[in-house]
Amino acid sequence: MRIMCLNGWGGKLHSDLLPYLTESQPDILCLQEVVHSPATDLDWLTYRDGDHVLPQRANFFRDVARALPDHQATFCPAAQGVLWEGDSAIPSQWGLATFVHRALPVIGQVQGFVHKDFSADGYGDHPRSRSAHGIRVHDATTARTLSITHMHGLRDLRGKMDTPERAAQARRLLALSDGLAGPNDTRIICGDFNVEPGSETLGLLEGAGFTELVRARGFPGTRNSHYTKPGRFADYMLVNRPEDIRGFDVVFHPEVSDHCPLILDI
Repeated sequence: MRIMCLNGWGGKLHSDLLPYLTESQPDILCLQEVVHSPATDLDWLTYRDGDHVLPQRANFFRDVARALPDHQATFCPAAQGVLWEGDSAIPSQWGLATFVHRALPVIGQVQGFVHKDFSADGYGDHPRSRSAHGIRVHDATTARTLSITHMHGLRDLRGKMDTPERAAQARRLLALSDGLAGPNDTRIICGDFNVEPGSETLGLLEGAGFTELVRARGFPGTRNSHYTKPGRFADYMLVNRPEDIRGFDVVFHPEVSDHCPLILDI
């Protein structure tokens, strides 16, 4: 089974990302920074937050679902605000999504918030609402049950340092995973955590029996040439049974976002 985790950057590089997904065909895709704008059929809108202006693929969730037609797609919104077409405000939702190949029975799910609650009237002040999603699947080919939980961690304008909010977020993420998993499951926790390698977040998860793979396998970071700021780590993948791993990679080429895809073969 192949599990991919990626921050999709709002679909900014969708023309590279969609063919990559079609070719790689992960069994499970955990995708963060997903845009869903059901009120419009437009392809592109603009996100504005002061000086922070980004093009957004207006129906990124729909685009990825079309690229993976054999997958069950679940969108988990964290907030509803507006994107812009010129001076026109278009309602849009923002969150994360999970795509599971239809051959894998989904026998459990959990969806919840690791910071704040659903923001229905705008994206809100930083640090903003953050959600998580977990699925429990059975793989008949190996007679193994896996639980996979992912989140998009808090973005703090001050940086990626430890904060009480990030510590609380990590505890909530672990609690969601604990509530989902069976006692004999192979468990995976992943996502764009927005923290440094030595963070309290990773320490808490490792203290619960998980092994973090990006650092353990010696990768120099999870950001590529599209990310020009200092700090090369953001994305992490942790497992409770490293002996089940057949392979793990941080994919630097092709560049399909400003984050690198993390790929785990179980």
